[in-house]
Amino acid sequence: MKNNSQVSEFIILGLSNNPNLETPIFILFLIIYVIGFTGNLVIFILSSTDCGLNTPMYFFLGFLSVLDLCSISVTVPKMLTCYITKSKVISFYGCAAQLFFFLWPVGTELLLLAVMAYDRYIAIVNPLQYAVIISRRVCINIAAALTIVGFLNSITQTYFTFRLPYCDDNKVNHFFCEIMPLLKLACGDTYINEIVSFAADFIFAICCFILTFVSYVFIISTIVKIRSAEGKRKAFSTCASHITIVSMYYGAVIFTYIRPRSSLSLEKDKIISTLYAVITPTLNPIIYSLRNKEVKEAFKKFARRVMENTIQKLY
Repeated sequence: MKNNSQVSEFIILGLSNNPNLETPIFILFLIIYVIGFTGNLVIFILSSTDCGLNTPMYFFLGFLSVLDLCSISVTVPKMLTCYITKSKVISFYGCAAQLFFFLWPVGTELLLLAVMAYDRYIAIVNPLQYAVIISRRVCINIAAALTIVGFLNSITQTYFTFRLPYCDDNKVNHFFCEIMPLLKLACGDTYINEIVSFAADFIFAICCFILTFVSYVFIISTIVKIRSAEGKRKAFSTCASHITIVSMYYGAVIFTYIRPRSSLSLEKDKIISTLYAVITPTLNPIIYSLRNKEVKEAFKKFARRVMENTIQKLY
């Protein structure tokens, strides 16, 4: 039986309990993190400095890159540190901070993806009024509102998670402090937590997915009416990257969270959670770069400018 001693730290078990896999996992996630951090940083710099990317779509893309930078920087470095130091311990308040700073960008990103779908809807369905409806001021206000809503969701879920008593068992069966593995360890009633968590997941995942889906129904119906094949191709190309990201991100989040607690399998879920916590944030800049001529051109100019500055400093 569990005693009443409150734990002061948690042990993050990681993705695998096999010591032989620690080095390959470390190398793999180090590479992924470097690619993800660099890619998102470059996208943010390009969207902020390049005049050719001074549109609402690229403003939201830059904001998406910031959120992805935050989410992967909260989870992956700590996991890599655990493998280096051979210590998987995280303090009670450190665990709470990790959960808070992970949920904030993730919740905000779910909202942002729905907004980006609406942005594409306005751009394709009502292109003449696009610059007026989605102005720079509107973009800034939307980003601020999404950030505030994401913050309120994060602080609420973190509070309800860590108000619970945690007794003897402090081994978190995950690679970072996540809600579901923590609820498994709680030695108190988690009924209210499950309601709060499900409500938040329904609003942020299901509702946002429905809004995104409805936007694309109108987008596709408009594209079908375009007579020229070139016009259809351009319209589809502006949406293809977003559809790819939405499919991966929403799919993983909904599968992980929108289920009864009794059907949870932490061993499987922590592998699936890498999709929305690590893989998708890393792939976002790659997907947008490969399918977008404007981003490619901006990157070429940026790389050329960096090379010229480097050469001038050397000589």
